[in-house]
Amino acid sequence: MAADLIWAVQIYLGLGAVAALGFLGIGLDRIDENARGAWVFRPFLIPGILLIWPLVLFRWWQLERADTEDTEGQGRFRPPLLWQPRLALLLAVAVPVMILGAMVLRQDGPNEAPAQLIEPAQ
Repeated sequence: MAADLIWAVQIYLGLGAVAALGFLGIGLDRIDENARGAWVFRPFLIPGILLIWPLVLFRWWQLERADTEDTEGQGRFRPPLLWQPRLALLLAVAVPVMILGAMVLRQDGPNEAPAQLIEPAQ
């Protein structure tokens, strides 16, 4: 089970690396005029793109489509959707509940085991 999970994470991050290379090499210049020729900051974007690459690719696709279909530029910038504040509230509640639940349900309980001195091998 753990090996399958590690394998799935490696596949996900591998696909994210491919997406990051494509987006940072081609896509960023196409969707943001201010990023053209600016190569120094792009490596800082790699960790974020590795984690949320499906969203990055979807947004890239949306912006490319908006540029070709929308002549007034209204498709590029939209106000937040109605469900976004509700989702933010849900996440603000759910994340602390999950963290507290994980702390309570761990095998050792809420108390840590005492520290043990590790002696060097002789």
